[in-house]
Amino acid sequence: MDSFISKIRNLDAYPKINEDFYSRTLSGGVITVASSIIMTLLFISELRLYLHAVTATKLVVDTSRGETLRINFDITFPSLACSILSVDAMDISGEQHLDIRHDIIKKRIDALGNVIETRKEGIGAPTIDRPLQRHGGRLEHNETYCGSCYGAEGSDDHCCNTCEDVREAYRKKGWALTNPDEIDQCKREGFLEKVKLEEGEGCNMYGFLEVNKVAGNFHFAPGKSFQQSNVHVHDLLTFQKDSYNVVPTVYTDVSGHTIQSNQFSVTEHFKGADVGRFQSIPGVFFFYDLSPIKVTFTEQHVSFLHFLTNVCAIVGGVFTVSGILDSFIYHGQKAIKKKMELGKFS
Repeated sequence: MDSFISKIRNLDAYPKINEDFYSRTLSGGVITVASSIIMTLLFISELRLYLHAVTATKLVVDTSRGETLRINFDITFPSLACSILSVDAMDISGEQHLDIRHDIIKKRIDALGNVIETRKEGIGAPTIDRPLQRHGGRLEHNETYCGSCYGAEGSDDHCCNTCEDVREAYRKKGWALTNPDEIDQCKREGFLEKVKLEEGEGCNMYGFLEVNKVAGNFHFAPGKSFQQSNVHVHDLLTFQKDSYNVVPTVYTDVSGHTIQSNQFSVTEHFKGADVGRFQSIPGVFFFYDLSPIKVTFTEQHVSFLHFLTNVCAIVGGVFTVSGILDSFIYHGQKAIKKKMELGKFS
């Protein structure tokens, strides 16, 4: 047993020196204090990194398909009435959403920017009393309402129950609706009165759009959209440059909660409105495109073993460097002192 213990004792990599042989110096004390302060500061810094999450960034190819992109907007037109302002969206897949009203709020504002009225856009006509039927008579009790399109019917069973339905039917025919007051639906809904009432006002429109995750555009323009509106939108596509992009971004925090977002850069172009040219319809157009690269940010904590390794590296590194520095100073002082003593006796 004693021989085994003796063998274990011989493996000691830290042999002890008798304290009687220790030689303590002022320089060694200063270096010890300084190295202790440095080790403490580095330890605190490492501890802060361990307690706080770090974010890892990675670029991957975006392979997502069939997803939608939510576009939030809040835009103000100081001199454009809410009654004639509309928003449309379309993309390169051919999907179009004209005169979007879902999830959109309009605020009527005066010349000073004060809010006059806030209203949520919706679909559907107001309740009406004995409107004009397609056959020319008034709506009778228990009779199904089918309003006249005033010659613009697309089929035998085509009904225009609102002013907007009539306007859309006329636009599909390529006709101009010169006098809305002659249209029963527009007269009952007070279309012209609403436009005249809001004359000189501005409009703040905010809300969001759900669009396909492909290149496309959405725009704000006066008046309602019609089928031929594709022409003027595509005419403006000449302004689109390769510098437009939207980069899909995914952020995952330490709890595993994932946020789907996008990073984007913006390039602005302006086109003057030349009178008499169809291509110069006034409006504000937003073109967007998506990058095939996705950026992922993952929030995570440093492992305890990594923290322990760094702490050991800090302690060992500072201790070693300070030992080398102390040895250099100690032996340097001894050499200088010895030379001075030899010079004194010579």
